[in-house]
Amino acid sequence: MAAKRGSKARTAVSRKAMPREARAVYGEIQKGVKHLQRSIAEIEQGLRKAEREIETDARRRIRALRADARTQMKVLESKQRDAARTLKNLSAAAGESWQEIKKSADSLFADARSAAGSIVKRFRGALKT
Repeated sequence: MAAKRGSKARTAVSRKAMPREARAVYGEIQKGVKHLQRSIAEIEQGLRKAEREIETDARRRIRALRADARTQMKVLESKQRDAARTLKNLSAAAGESWQEIKKSADSLFADARSAAGSIVKRFRGALKT
């Protein structure tokens, strides 16, 4: 305990030994340091808030993209079912006319590929933004 009293006494003595102008400058520097500490704390708080907002926005965008993807996948699956149904009907009706079946199937596949390509392009664009 004696050591603590001695250190306090030395601090008090060293402050008394400082000239008035030096104490004033020291006080101003202390105020500046405290102001910097508060500014750093405010900046850190603002960064945390911005991070939370960005994460919230990202989660919202992900939910929207997933919903859009589900919708687009349903469209593509519907096109797949239509193509399979058309192929079944055409193969039963065409008999020997396989060229007509191939043309019809190629048309259906081109339409499905185009739809899938536009979906992929849109999702890639959404990921870049």
